[in-house]
Amino acid sequence: MYSPSTLAGNRLFVYEVAGLNQNDNTDSLDYSIRQSGSVFFTVPYSRMNQEMRRITRLGGRIVSIKPFNGIAPVATVSSASTPQPIAQSSPVPEQTKKKAMTQAKEKTDIPVNIYRPNQPFIGKCIENYPLVDEGGIGIVQHVTFDLSGSDLRYLEGQSIGIIPPGTDANGKPHKLRLYSIASTRHGDKLDDKTVSLCVRQLEYQHPETKETVYGVCSTHLCNIGVGDDVAITGPVGKEMLLPSDEDATIIMMATGTGIAPFRAFLWRMFKEQHEDYKFKGLAWLIFGVPKTANILYQEELEQIAAEFPDNFRLTYAISREQQNPQGGRMYIQHRVAEHADEIWNLLQSPKTHAYMCGLKGMEDGIDDAISGAAAKNGTDWSVYQKQLKKEHRWHVETY
Repeated sequence: MYSPSTLAGNRLFVYEVAGLNQNDNTDSLDYSIRQSGSVFFTVPYSRMNQEMRRITRLGGRIVSIKPFNGIAPVATVSSASTPQPIAQSSPVPEQTKKKAMTQAKEKTDIPVNIYRPNQPFIGKCIENYPLVDEGGIGIVQHVTFDLSGSDLRYLEGQSIGIIPPGTDANGKPHKLRLYSIASTRHGDKLDDKTVSLCVRQLEYQHPETKETVYGVCSTHLCNIGVGDDVAITGPVGKEMLLPSDEDATIIMMATGTGIAPFRAFLWRMFKEQHEDYKFKGLAWLIFGVPKTANILYQEELEQIAAEFPDNFRLTYAISREQQNPQGGRMYIQHRVAEHADEIWNLLQSPKTHAYMCGLKGMEDGIDDAISGAAAKNGTDWSVYQKQLKKEHRWHVETY
């Protein structure tokens, strides 16, 4: 229960809820639950989405949501009084109701920096398996950590930090590295107690000595054993979050391990079927890899495509096995160019969100591809893209 007097300055809404019954879940509440009739709650805007989920868990049904007018008092519900409707309340236009419901649905409690570098959570590895098939290039592992005993929670599209053990060349502890989370908020085990990463072992040639150098943290994670400890920080990130709109169009452009956040998106959309989220829109993944053996999560992606043909499209750009129209290697920007007109048309809808994750080099080519389609329609892509970013519909995380 929220008191308007303690929330001055916040936008408040009054929930009328029916169907709450006395049970084990409601016994702990500080007011009586009747077998019929309505209960009224005053809820601040910042907690609307959370309160809706709580009411659903308690078996309630939201009859209406109305803005609190700041004049008429809201009936206080307690064990000593019977809930009464808002005095002098006037009917609220249906459009206002819909707007309030939409705002509540889109507002999300975003967890950030629950664990910081000076006090990381020490989790344990419970799974580590390869994602690159025989004949592929490089080493990529799917690694899962147990979060039991922690307060760590996260959303699809966020990242966590990993602090590798040991010290650097100066004898100081290694700094954390950020990795995009590859699991949904419920984890691969669906028990809210795990987090998974998709990690490529960094490998390059030293420019002076010509020796092969391996990344400190990526090597640590790719070789971590089941039962080993891992220092975790975060979560961080608000740029790549999945919109709550179940009818949205989600265009995902990924290279290599940039698939990580999109695996989380797709698993939430299609593999997990939760009462509070039923995706009914269109998801389109354009995925660039060097070889077929490097298509990470290939079997599962293609299974989703087969089971949900009306809601999921899967397009590959396999650079060393396919050719672009000019006869060169087929990179992700060439696939985007092939579909540029369609992508441009999809972007005209306010329900469309485009995401890009992977190597930074993909950005210019994709911009060039869509620029052509925009020009056909008399639009400057750079100007339009800025507007998309302002509307939080163009999301980029490259490295």
